[in-house]
Amino acid sequence: MTTLTTERPGRPRTAAPAPGDRRPPRAGRAALHVFLIGTCAVWLLPLLYAFYTALRPYADTQKHGYVSVGGHFGFGNFTAAWDQAQLLHYFWNSVLITVPALVITLWLSSMVAFVVARFNFKINIALLMLFTAGNLLPQQALITPLFKMYQMIPLPEWLAASGKLDDSFLGLILIHVAFQTGFCAFVLSNYMRTIPKELGEAALVDGASAWRQYWQLVLPLCRPVLAALATLEFTWIYNDFFWATVLMQTGSNRPITAALNNLQGQFFVNNNLISAAALIVAVPTLVVFFALQKQFVSGLTLGANKG
Repeated sequence: MTTLTTERPGRPRTAAPAPGDRRPPRAGRAALHVFLIGTCAVWLLPLLYAFYTALRPYADTQKHGYVSVGGHFGFGNFTAAWDQAQLLHYFWNSVLITVPALVITLWLSSMVAFVVARFNFKINIALLMLFTAGNLLPQQALITPLFKMYQMIPLPEWLAASGKLDDSFLGLILIHVAFQTGFCAFVLSNYMRTIPKELGEAALVDGASAWRQYWQLVLPLCRPVLAALATLEFTWIYNDFFWATVLMQTGSNRPITAALNNLQGQFFVNNNLISAAALIVAVPTLVVFFALQKQFVSGLTLGANKG
């Protein structure tokens, strides 16, 4: 004898959750949240401490120590750092270096990635490996030969007052382009491979040349990943200190990161002033990140939902 079961109208039957869809236990979720909170604290506490130090005058920290509470607070260190370090002048130097290096890097790497990803020939993978392998070389190992080579390459005076590639804005731009193109070409080529080749075949049937396919078809589709790379590359090039001090001997031509050295003397270091200047220097990277935040996140998550 069979028993008939009836369902109430308007209440659909709910399927049993699959074994893989079960939520983690509460203890695991609590441990995950504790880990995330601890990670955020590790990253934020130094920044908050730098801001706290920048608000205090040097006399308070000299009297009570840097790890102390109370005293006077104000923005005097920020105005003093802006004037004493001539940050506006060095900001302009960073613009002259970072913006051209960023544009040239993304332009060259996108063309390399287009050729490697959209055309099949024998050395396309080897070409991509060659560009990527350049990032594996330690920069410190190239100081001596690169420095001597820069001193041997002449430049007209309108490009460099020294008459050499050394101690010039062009020299810093070229070294950043050389080191960053490989990484960008690797990321862009992987993304361009996900673009259906039928789009290029249809454009080729319509008479579009390779350059037109690159400029009007593929490149507009790469805007999210280009925005993500632009955010990363701007941060890396802007924050460079190593090449800025090695290849630029003239102090007034150095970028903003090297200008922080102007706030410390041989026998005296005002850490309150340096903290204020460091926070001012970090503002452009924050502006770029928040301006491209949406594109940056979408660029990092491209392909995450593809099976």
